[in-house]
Amino acid sequence: MATSEADEVREYRMPELAEKAGITVRTLRFYRERKLIPPPRRDGRIAWYNDHHLARLRTIAGLLERGHTLGGIAELIAAFESGRRDVGELLGLPGAAPSWPSETPVRLTPEALADYFHGEVTAENLTTSLDLGYLAVDGDEIVHLSRRLLDVSHTLVEQGVPLAAVLAAGREVREHVEAIAETFVTLLRTHAAADALEHGEDVGETVERLRPLATSVVDAELTMAMNRRMRAETDQTPPGGHSGNQ
Repeated sequence: MATSEADEVREYRMPELAEKAGITVRTLRFYRERKLIPPPRRDGRIAWYNDHHLARLRTIAGLLERGHTLGGIAELIAAFESGRRDVGELLGLPGAAPSWPSETPVRLTPEALADYFHGEVTAENLTTSLDLGYLAVDGDEIVHLSRRLLDVSHTLVEQGVPLAAVLAAGREVREHVEAIAETFVTLLRTHAAADALEHGEDVGETVERLRPLATSVVDAELTMAMNRRMRAETDQTPPGGHSGNQ
């Protein structure tokens, strides 16, 4: 065994790595040929593997136990790696004043994510989640942008809504929310910020103080809209609970 002084990650030769992962050397070679694990570091004719390779092998074992095929695992890994993005940029805005509240990110292993959405963690859904910015890959872990969105998605899937439908709805909601955000930012920038400057107040503090008002308006309007929708659905349902032609 050797130690990399650059990042202090433990390194292993192939037999030792296979033993620690609980697989055979032959299986390890097969995984490497299928590109399920990254290439090892070469020192002459010696191949050195590290703790990141070990974590990947344990992830593969965990996904296999949960019923995923090697082909499916390869697609998941490809989706993760193709969607990799800098987590710092995803979770924050460098150089911006940190006055606005942010969502609480959640770090998960691939196995935990697979357990969270039973049978719904497909390469297509992962690609969509990465594209929306819900997920990012950080080393051997997955980072979900928002604890609240993760829990809501989990609850909807538990209630029988396919994860693909949840993600599609999320994409549609985002388009509407972006428009709402633009409305309130313009409103505050045009009126509240100007009033703050006129009275010698700090613009940032004024906007921060008024921000919850925008959230309250959206929550109230959404509640009333949902009530109107539910009443309309009820009015269209004939006695007996059946709608449409009999």
